[in-house]
Amino acid sequence: MRNVVLHRLLETYTVDTSSRLVAAMAAGAELPYELGSEHAIGGAGGPVFYSYKPLTQTFIDDNRELLAQLSSNEPAVRALAECEALDVYLAKRGVVRMPAGRRGMAEAALAAFLGAVFAERTEFGFEPAHFETAYAELERAVYDVNGTATVIAPIQGVTLDPGTTELALGDGVSLIRGDALADAPAEAVWAQSGEPNVLALMAVDPRRTDHAPVSVARSRFRRVLTALRLFESGSYSLGPVAWTRSETGTWRTATISVTGRSRRLTLVPAAQEDELRAFCRLVSRRPKGGGELAWALARFEMGCERLMPLEALTDYLLALRALLEPEGPSSGRLSQRLAVICAGPDDRERLAERTADAVSLEQALIGGITPRNDNHALAVVEELSEHLRAVLRDALCGHLQADLCGLADELLAEVADAADAAASR
Repeated sequence: MRNVVLHRLLETYTVDTSSRLVAAMAAGAELPYELGSEHAIGGAGGPVFYSYKPLTQTFIDDNRELLAQLSSNEPAVRALAECEALDVYLAKRGVVRMPAGRRGMAEAALAAFLGAVFAERTEFGFEPAHFETAYAELERAVYDVNGTATVIAPIQGVTLDPGTTELALGDGVSLIRGDALADAPAEAVWAQSGEPNVLALMAVDPRRTDHAPVSVARSRFRRVLTALRLFESGSYSLGPVAWTRSETGTWRTATISVTGRSRRLTLVPAAQEDELRAFCRLVSRRPKGGGELAWALARFEMGCERLMPLEALTDYLLALRALLEPEGPSSGRLSQRLAVICAGPDDRERLAERTADAVSLEQALIGGITPRNDNHALAVVEELSEHLRAVLRDALCGHLQADLCGLADELLAEVADAADAAASR
């Protein structure tokens, strides 16, 4: 058994269905039959034997509205909708025309599953052996798919070098021009501008993972998005819809649920492709778990995914405070610490003032005060995000020591000592 939760939900639903169909037949519902015939051994001239075959699938389909009222119906449908190869299962159960959408596929698969449980039976009492046989068939279809499952999703805000069709980034993920996938869905390939999207692409072997292919790809695509956001200034996002198919199936949609604001395209020139590839590997291997750096990185990504830039300001400030102001905002140390790490001697005062502007802007926004100059406010947020990005990138690469607050205080002490020495001359 690969999915204990799915097994439990389907078993509950099958037991409820059994009770409901038994009650329906007791109330007068009739099970349809198909009359079949075959000749006895000896050829067409011999006697003919007739048989009646119960059309249990037809009876179940005729009662789908009744069964949909069961409290266990919705949980079973949702669980099946998470399975990636429902088209393979439906094809094995004889369904020719595939329903549209994940829910339609799940509802059809649930009806087909009941047909398998009660196949050629004239009564609908629950029998565990029949259920287990039907469930094993379902799991073989949706989990033991021969070959690989391919998952694609648009990466918005990035474009490849004109001479590059596909850029492999490691961990089985690559970026590819949408028009290079001839059979990909048009909705995935083409942007609203009429230009081809850059697609994140991954091939997943379901036999090598306990997770659904879309779940695996979602995690890997998210790492690529994180790497892009740290690697180069830009406004990257992952389309909310992905497409997936098995080698024996058709493209179908799946939810990725990673948003963001994409306002411009950032080119990845051929000369930087190796550097980006190496950086993606670095991000994928970063230590998992908690800590200030991981928390700040998560806040940075929250800010990148806000639809309005001003809404991201608090995310960026919280990330910086976690790294550089553990005493809390009342200490007022963030501006100087950020300036000494991110700016040269001639620009530190300006950056400290800019950070103080960001803090004041946050207080105004909290109080419901609209900025007088939107362009200035947006510029403040954009600059703050860029300094946060630089700090996170250098920390992940090991260019900055883990104790950023301690490093900043050491640098400030050196600056103060140098100033005292200059004054005493």
